[in-house]
Order: sequence, then C-alpha cells, then structure tokens
Amino acid sequence: MADSAASATVPSPATRRAQARTAVLWAALRTVLDAEGPRDVLDVGGGTGGFAVPIAELGHRVTVVDPSPDALAALERRAAESGMPKESLRAVQGDLGGLLEQVEPGSVDLVLCHGVLEMADDPAVGLAAVAEVLRPGGVVSVLAANRTAAVVARALSGHFAEAQRALSDPTGRFGPQDPLAARFSEDELSHLLTNAGLTVEMVHGVRVFTDLVSGALIDAAPQGAADLAALEAAVADRPEFRAVAGRLHLVGRKAR
Repeated sequence: MADSAASATVPSPATRRAQARTAVLWAALRTVLDAEGPRDVLDVGGGTGGFAVPIAELGHRVTVVDPSPDALAALERRAAESGMPKESLRAVQGDLGGLLEQVEPGSVDLVLCHGVLEMADDPAVGLAAVAEVLRPGGVVSVLAANRTAAVVARALSGHFAEAQRALSDPTGRFGPQDPLAARFSEDELSHLLTNAGLTVEMVHGVRVFTDLVSGALIDAAPQGAADLAALEAAVADRPEFRAVAGRLHLVGRKAR
C-alpha cells in the first residue's frame, strides 16, 4: 500500500515534460502574482484551465473566456474536483474579438493572453481590448508563436519548401495547411504591446529546446525533465537563444 501510494504521487513522464515546457512561464507569472495580494485575473482562451485552476488555487479570482463550450465544461468539472470555492473561478464563452462584451473595462489586474494572438483576426485590436479591461498598473502576459522557430522546425523535419515559405511570408505561415493564422517576431510583439499603450517589462524565450528534443531522450535520464527545465530557465533571457524559442513571452504593464 505504501509503495502504491508513493507511486501515485510521482508525476508521469508526460507530466514532467509538460512541466519543463512551462517552467519559465510559470516563474514569470509567479513574480507578477506574488507581488501583491489576491488579484482579479482574466485568462483569454484559457480552455480547460491549465493556468486558471492553479492560479485560483493560489487564492486569486480567475475568469476564463474561451469560445469552446466543451473546454469550459471541462474547466468547471476540474474546478469542482479541486474543491475550490465557486466564486474563485468563472467560465465565460467568448473570444478575444468580443472581449469588451464579456469583461468590464478597468476590472482586471492580470490578463493571460497565451496562444491567442496566433488565431486572432486582428491582434492589434485584441490587445487594445486587453489594455482596456486592465486596471491602471495592471499586467498582461502574452505568449505567442515565434516565426523564426517555425522556420527551424520545418527545416529540421525535412519540409524545406515550407520553411522557406514561413521565412518569407509576412505572417510567418508555412502554407495553406498551417493551423495558425500568424506567427510573430519579438519586435512585432513588442510593437503590438507598445501600440496598445503597454510598457514591456519582461521578455522570455519559452521552449527553446523542448520542442526540438524527443521525449524519449528526456525520459531516458533520471533527472532529464528537471535538467531540461533548468536549462530552459538559464537561456530564457538570452537574446541569441530567445530568437529560436518555440514561443515568445512578453509581460507588459498599463500605466498607473
């Protein structure tokens, strides 16, 4: 019984790999979340609550806006299973384009905008809405696909023509079969935040290596996932590695 109980608490290899992929992002978010007391957090496109539920468990009030009713239903089940108070987490069906129809202006301390700009009809309009729902001094966390990483990834997988398309296409797409509407450079994301009236305070490269290294190699080493997470943290702030990161993470703040 003791052995089975202990094994139940050991994360699976897939969980450890996922934790390595998001370690840099979580470290940055904790810096923001720990700066003050409980906050009102908005997770745009938050889906089933991979970020929203842990943040609510830390004592913050979280609203998830997502277009998928199935994802929101899974989020509500996950929140109920965690035992958190109902008022800690709210699920709202909607998207970035209609954000101001769902969220009051000046009502949020932190907005998570992770993996959303890649699918937005107009990223600039979407970030302007994000800035509007923030309170003075509020923060936005933007995570978006890096166009340079797409070029490298397509080339390494042998799709050289697609790599060339991603390199030359203004939106960083590798062809009509590309599931994303756009990818971004660091400068493009910085300009988007600045034009929305936000000051960029932090920039990180996320998934510099984890998108390139096979899961088997990570799992083969006893401390593979932990060592990978440490390596990701070590290079996250270095521009030469950030340039090829799978995702770019920017933190912007609204003027007080």
